[in-house]
Amino acid sequence: MKTQTKVTNLKKEMAPYEKSNTKSSIIQVVTTLGPLLLLWYAAYLSLSVSYWITIPITIIASGFAIRTFIIFHDCCHYSFFQNRRANEIIGMITGILTLVPYQQWKNEHSIHHATSSNLDKRGIGDMWVMTVDEYAAASWTRRLAYRFYRHPVVMLGLGPIFVFVISYRFNRKGAKRKERINTHVTNAAIVGLYAVMCWAVGWEAFLMVQLPIL
Repeated sequence: MKTQTKVTNLKKEMAPYEKSNTKSSIIQVVTTLGPLLLLWYAAYLSLSVSYWITIPITIIASGFAIRTFIIFHDCCHYSFFQNRRANEIIGMITGILTLVPYQQWKNEHSIHHATSSNLDKRGIGDMWVMTVDEYAAASWTRRLAYRFYRHPVVMLGLGPIFVFVISYRFNRKGAKRKERINTHVTNAAIVGLYAVMCWAVGWEAFLMVQLPIL
């Protein structure tokens, strides 16, 4: 009985935070994308002084890039704005900035939430996980591949770069028309944005700023 009461009280306490606040959402967009753009420009200007100044600026900028992805994530859940269309528009924009196609990620992430911890439904929106029995029964080549995949250098370094830069450029198997089109539109927008930036500041300067942030 006490446990049930605690759960009920907890739900009441959490209720105010289950609804999005449009004003707060707009402020978060401005205080995320604004500093990201300003820091990017500051990093570019610092190239004429010293690259040792550029690197710290890009590290700070990368924090705002992560914050941009957090906004993208919440838009995919339709929880950042009360308006569904607003979530889709901001989700698309932040997806382009973080190299992630909105529809593809939203669909995969929904499947991930619906199947998380279900060993019979692995493979979509998650990382490769083998049980102890599966690992023991696997061939030595598969074990080697698994250990390589789970190594921190791959899991926290090479893997994310591969996923964001290469994997997300392609549609997943079984993707519907809307998702496929969105992936292509996102790719075209990224190419267009990067082309304009390279034209504006030069491809070398662009890479020197963007790569550390990535």
